[in-house]
Amino acid sequence: MKRVLLTLLAIAGAAAASGTVLINGAGATFPFPIYSKWFSEYNKAHPEVRINYQSIGSGGGIKQITERTVDFGASDAPMSNEEMQKASGIQHIPTVMGAVVVIYNAPGIQELKLTPQSLSAIFLGRISKWNDPALARDNPSAKLPDLAITVAHRSDGSGTTAVFTDYLAKVSPEWKAGPGAGKSVNWPAGLGGKGNEGVTGLVKQTEGAIGYVELAYASQNKLPMADLKNQAGEFARPSLQSVSAAAESVQMPDDYRVSITDSPGKGVWPISAFTYLLVYKDQPDGAKGDALLKFIWWAVHDGQKTAASLDYAPLPHSAVTRVEKTLKAMTVQGKPVLATNR
Repeated sequence: MKRVLLTLLAIAGAAAASGTVLINGAGATFPFPIYSKWFSEYNKAHPEVRINYQSIGSGGGIKQITERTVDFGASDAPMSNEEMQKASGIQHIPTVMGAVVVIYNAPGIQELKLTPQSLSAIFLGRISKWNDPALARDNPSAKLPDLAITVAHRSDGSGTTAVFTDYLAKVSPEWKAGPGAGKSVNWPAGLGGKGNEGVTGLVKQTEGAIGYVELAYASQNKLPMADLKNQAGEFARPSLQSVSAAAESVQMPDDYRVSITDSPGKGVWPISAFTYLLVYKDQPDGAKGDALLKFIWWAVHDGQKTAASLDYAPLPHSAVTRVEKTLKAMTVQGKPVLATNR
């Protein structure tokens, strides 16, 4: 621990000596692929700004920004009222939208259709075989193997879990009354993996496994994804279009804390979500605060251009307009930095 602290102090000292502004953040693994891309691109355009990010899960990000051990947090799950009370002055900034998808590793199954009832029953441990009659009804042309299902879930406090269980609690009374919704729940069955990376690895390595991850992780690892029956009765596929459709009928509140799971309408992916940066409305550090707010402005404008290539849906124009007003109202040591030059 002492050696780690000395290393961090050395890095901070070197950054200060070189005139570099070093910004530290931590939180959600859900947006890690695009955040990594953004931080790299922004550094190329602004070499004086370095952004370090720890992909530790939404729960960890909320904890660290609450304790002010980082300059910003990141979460897929909006902070609860109780969490907000412990971190007075926190502002949620939506950055992109993404899909939580169901991945699986079952030999011979090229395509898989799941109803909300079947999905919840699998994660409750009620459906434990791939050739269960409930799965056979919705997949009449599939050759379902006589193979045990291994559920893979997150072991850490996770915004991806919060989004997934928020959906299950909406579509399954038994799930709502049992494990419920949250960043951490008592899973009735399965194996735990840390981060989206951990669940992806479990599913890849375990024949018969099924799990939930963010779309980018499934796409990059070329894992098959199940179609899910949405509120309109369609078996939808996860895509940028179906994620964007999930946000169309949702009224964004002033604080941006909103759920878009199980949204109504055709063409909707039912497990969609905004992901957020968590920042204090008034930044106490002049140099860091100025650099951080200018980066976020860049992210919700220029950064959106790279969203689709990494399997994230860009923010709707209406959301960008609202975020602009929010950012212009934020301050650094009591003074706005974006109001006059943006």
